Amino acid sequence: MLTFKEHIRQTIILALPISIGQLGHIMMGVIDSIMVGRIGSVPLAAASLVNGLFFLILVLGIGMSYAITPLVAISKGGKNCSGCGIILNQAMIVNIVFSILLSLVIFFSADLIYYFNQPEDVAVLAVSYLKILSLSVLPFMLFQTLRQFLEGLSQPRLPMIIAIAANFTNAFFNWVLIYGNLGFNAMGLDGAGYATTMTRTLMALAMILYLVKATHLKDYNPHFNIREIDTGIIKKIIRIGLPSGFTYFFEVAAFSFAAIMIGWLGSVPLAAHQIGINLASVSYMIILGISAAGTIRVGNAVGEKNITETRRAGFSALALSTTFMFTSGVMFIIFRRLLPQIYINEIEVIDLAANILIVAALFQMSDGIQATGAGILRGLTDVKIPMLIIFISYWLLGIPIAYILGFYFQYGTIGIWVGLLIGLTMVALLLTIRFNIKSKHHYSF
Repeated sequence: MLTFKEHIRQTIILALPISIGQLGHIMMGVIDSIMVGRIGSVPLAAASLVNGLFFLILVLGIGMSYAITPLVAISKGGKNCSGCGIILNQAMIVNIVFSILLSLVIFFSADLIYYFNQPEDVAVLAVSYLKILSLSVLPFMLFQTLRQFLEGLSQPRLPMIIAIAANFTNAFFNWVLIYGNLGFNAMGLDGAGYATTMTRTLMALAMILYLVKATHLKDYNPHFNIREIDTGIIKKIIRIGLPSGFTYFFEVAAFSFAAIMIGWLGSVPLAAHQIGINLASVSYMIILGISAAGTIRVGNAVGEKNITETRRAGFSALALSTTFMFTSGVMFIIFRRLLPQIYINEIEVIDLAANILIVAALFQMSDGIQATGAGILRGLTDVKIPMLIIFISYWLLGIPIAYILGFYFQYGTIGIWVGLLIGLTMVALLLTIRFNIKSKHHYSF
């Protein structure tokens, strides 16, 4: 049996490269925004609109890929090495089909932007940009599938390296295609879309090449053969993946709707809200790493059929995320007036953002626990009830309370944030209770 301290140490070792890889993905979006912003406010507005819509659909694919990690971790924990390769093969089949469906949905729904009551010049650019980005879904999902496979094997370093390197590749392609360098015509926002698609294709190819060449992975038999269909494993992947995707969809949609409500209050509240969410998202990237590490380590313990280690792996991840987010919350309170000044120098926005960061400090604790709670439950392949918990807590509790506090009681932006805090706290509490109950029993997979 590992000590609780050793569980913490191993979780950190796993979580760190995963978190850095997550930050690498986020930075690609930041670099795109900076480089697109140089050609004008209209392309930047179009990019902002599209990125939100694109991600809202893409999370369904990301959730589907998340099914791979616990299944591979359980198989590895049970010493069934060749079974890991079988899971990968079935996951590739599922995710290729699913990514093609998502691509078609994104491509053919792009024209709906014309009905979003956006400025015409913004809408024209956004439609074209979204159609180009639809081409990047398949390579993104290939990379994501192989990434989750490696993470399930507790080998997250290569995906991290590729994610970091992709920033430089993406920036170079942006420089060539957006601005028209090296003899290419300037393509503006469309150039950013093609750059993203090319970068994601290279990321997928790099992962495929690694899995083909890596001799230390031979025991796990990573391969792809469309004729080797195992309906039992495919059902497991879909059973875990679809609820995981909708879990993230409900969460992202709730925060998007909260932003819409704050937009009703005016540009100053929306700017302050954006600062608060942006700062919270930085710490959340670390939590995603801890959550993923919790999934892997709980899955390994389940594969070993060791209840004590399953519980220690889960609760150590919860303890780590709580400690980190408590520290982050304290920093938010101490530097609540300084941090907004990184973004803006308008005193009205800074004052409101400073008040938001007080709520965000409490928000951090609940956010860390709920994200990690979802991760460790996924390690038990328990995803349906967590999906319902998140839907009810956000959409039947948090969002209605946010509306009532924000508009009926006229607490404005702070009221909406308190509503989100209540929803998050309910999710955190219920997922922790759920893990405590479910982890006491062995499962048959």
